[in-house]
Amino acid sequence: MPLISLNQVPPSEVEALLDDAFGTDRHQRTAYLLRTGMPVVDHLSFGIVEDGQCIGSVQCWPIAADSTHILLVGPVAVAPAWQNRGLGHQLMNAMLAAILPDDPPTVMIGDPEYYGRFGFDAEGTSQWSLPGPWEPRRLLLRNPNHMALPVQATLGPRR
Repeated sequence: MPLISLNQVPPSEVEALLDDAFGTDRHQRTAYLLRTGMPVVDHLSFGIVEDGQCIGSVQCWPIAADSTHILLVGPVAVAPAWQNRGLGHQLMNAMLAAILPDDPPTVMIGDPEYYGRFGFDAEGTSQWSLPGPWEPRRLLLRNPNHMALPVQATLGPRR
């Protein structure tokens, strides 16, 4: 299915997809606290539209580990009726292919069993803290350029 820049999808359609995929209480999750007030990173955020409906999306956000810039990946959403068809893979691969040489490392809160195939793991994040509950094994980092990152840090919106 063809991907488009997420800025071409009406925000109300993206919100409806996220409500469908994650529930209307999703705004209470730690990932939302990490990116409060931050703009989406357009060149790394994509959508899949089928028959005029947004059925998949990936978003990235500028955040920081203390004062070190990083990018938060997520949510990665696929409408329940479209799951298990490879759309999540397609979204992740598009986002990773769009990363620019100057972009900082990426982090996400997700299942290592799924996101490990995209180069994400929990190495280097065990002493990081977040502004809400999380499972340490699910705080995943992808740092292919081996940028120096703090061993201990608090993640939050970039200031």
